[in-house]
Amino acid sequence: MAIQKTDKIWHNGKFIAWDDATLHVMSHVVNYGSSVFEGIRCYALPSGPAIFRAQEHMQRLLDSARIYRIDVDFTRDEIVGGLLELIKINGVWPCYIRPIVLRGYGEAGVNPFNSPTEVYICNYPWGKYLGSDSAQGVDVCISSWTRIAPNTLPAMAKSGANYMNSQLIKMEAILNGYAEGIALDVNGYLSEGSGENLFLVRGGVLYTTPLANSVLNGITRNSVLTLARQLGIEVVEQAMPREMLYICDEAFFTGTAAEVTHLRSVDRILVGDGTMGPITKALHDEFFGIVNGTRPDRHNWLTPVNVKVAEPVGV
Repeated sequence: MAIQKTDKIWHNGKFIAWDDATLHVMSHVVNYGSSVFEGIRCYALPSGPAIFRAQEHMQRLLDSARIYRIDVDFTRDEIVGGLLELIKINGVWPCYIRPIVLRGYGEAGVNPFNSPTEVYICNYPWGKYLGSDSAQGVDVCISSWTRIAPNTLPAMAKSGANYMNSQLIKMEAILNGYAEGIALDVNGYLSEGSGENLFLVRGGVLYTTPLANSVLNGITRNSVLTLARQLGIEVVEQAMPREMLYICDEAFFTGTAAEVTHLRSVDRILVGDGTMGPITKALHDEFFGIVNGTRPDRHNWLTPVNVKVAEPVGV
């Protein structure tokens, strides 16, 4: 989906024009991939725009920076304030929000310590990421590429470098005839993007991969686990062999971009009967009910944006 340009970008505490958010080609991030970032959604509720789990996303951003020893001069609350002000100034919602912390123009070489830290926040309209219809689901394949292993790159950090692996997986899927390029790694338990998490259902039990298996500590993943326990669904966190994908009753992705999207097939083998199963539907409906404002926000996951006009832009 093409990026739709908006008016302003937040940069190191100030607002600059979209076209002024540029970097030197010799910036550390360009040469060595030294960035950490977040993806967040702002939803259009009947009461006005609200950001989904803003505090948790910004804490993970700072945690990712800490893992890579990137000093950030802003607190979590200051960055959350930047999110809210940016949406208000640009007047764009519902939208996707991209905060990014990167190492800028400083010195040549892998040593990152003498390159300055730059913090940017962008927001722009963005609709559904996976599949054209939430009821339709998506078809996925198994890739020959494997996600990063523990102690290679830190999977709990949401870093730009991790997504080079995801690009290989996605490109292979496209070349194999999967138009949307959605694939799982060869082990069958990790999703197509570094930020998505995989859930399976078999015999009424909800399975997902533990964090020790090099998956991101997904905030939507955490939200779905919370909702599942609230709905009385049994949850098991364990490594999932590839063949479980062929024999499970239901399967779905979670993530800021994916939200809750069910898998219709894996390697052209239908998951169940190919439709959204009852457990997936219960979690899907509860999640979208909260973020769309038709069900109560019992967990205080939504941070409202203080705007005078509550009319969303079209997506």
